[in-house]
Amino acid sequence: MKTPYHFQLPLDQTKLFDLCVGDVIYLSGMVFTARDEAHRLLTSQEHKKIPFEVNGMALYHCGPLVKKINDDFQVVSAGPTTSSRMEGLLAPILHFFPTVSIIIGKGGMGEKSVQLLKNRGVYLVYTGGAGALAADQIKKVVDVAWYDELGMTDAVWVFEVEEFGPVIVGIDAHGHSLFKTRNSNY
Repeated sequence: MKTPYHFQLPLDQTKLFDLCVGDVIYLSGMVFTARDEAHRLLTSQEHKKIPFEVNGMALYHCGPLVKKINDDFQVVSAGPTTSSRMEGLLAPILHFFPTVSIIIGKGGMGEKSVQLLKNRGVYLVYTGGAGALAADQIKKVVDVAWYDELGMTDAVWVFEVEEFGPVIVGIDAHGHSLFKTRNSNY
């Protein structure tokens, strides 16, 4: 078994090309969450200007459970949501946010995503059902956008994470997919 990678975000784009399907990674730095409706808002004409800087962040398909304590937020659970639901929304996200090169989620993504990420980014798989573990790896809630419009789980949350993972490379920047090759040697 290979030694896991430990990366600090923002990540030098060239390091993405060192990764192969099946590699294990731990991330530290800034991530932002988005599910279906948040993807639509992030890429709509009315919301082209979002209230935080996306540059260098990873996009996490997640609908967290968060509680407010005084003026701070505490993440209770932050497990991944099914990424295949966002398959048709990936192209606009990558178009509007060209610096997003790391997508994190649950389950597989199809050939369209493989082609969109080729020579540009990676899709990392976080284990479903591990929401409490993910919450423990979130060190701070930095910001939240569209809470009133979308509600807690669909709002866009900005998290500072430390040793977030393990995440597995499900789609690499070379055009390989764990979900196409899982029954073969890669």
